[in-house]
Amino acid sequence: HVQLVESGGGLVQAGGSLTLSCAVTGDSAGSSCVAWFREVPGLDRDGVAAIGTDVRGAGTTYYADSVKGRFTISQDNAKRTVHLQMNSLKPEDSAMYYCAADLRRSSCSFRPLTYNYWGQGTQVTVS
Repeated sequence: HVQLVESGGGLVQAGGSLTLSCAVTGDSAGSSCVAWFREVPGLDRDGVAAIGTDVRGAGTTYYADSVKGRFTISQDNAKRTVHLQMNSLKPEDSAMYYCAADLRRSSCSFRPLTYNYWGQGTQVTVS
């Protein structure tokens, strides 16, 4: 059984930085996509960044246009943790951030329905 646990959200001033982490527990060997989505009440859940890992451990990163150059997704394979470093934060980045995993492929999308495991979410507020 796979579980995702997010951490690192909080309140930050505009222009500041936060790092979100997603710890993956359970059987997750093989190809995978781990992505970060964000959701504001009343709006769709949007993909922010994703990292795809193939069976050799090689990773490919994906970013939404709105965060390119500001956010960086990375993974610590030994700790089975995916990090989202968020710099130059803007008030419009405020949202509930969710970590999601698709363990069937290494080519990632930002379609929420393709992800079969989700974390509980962590709130990011930029003032």
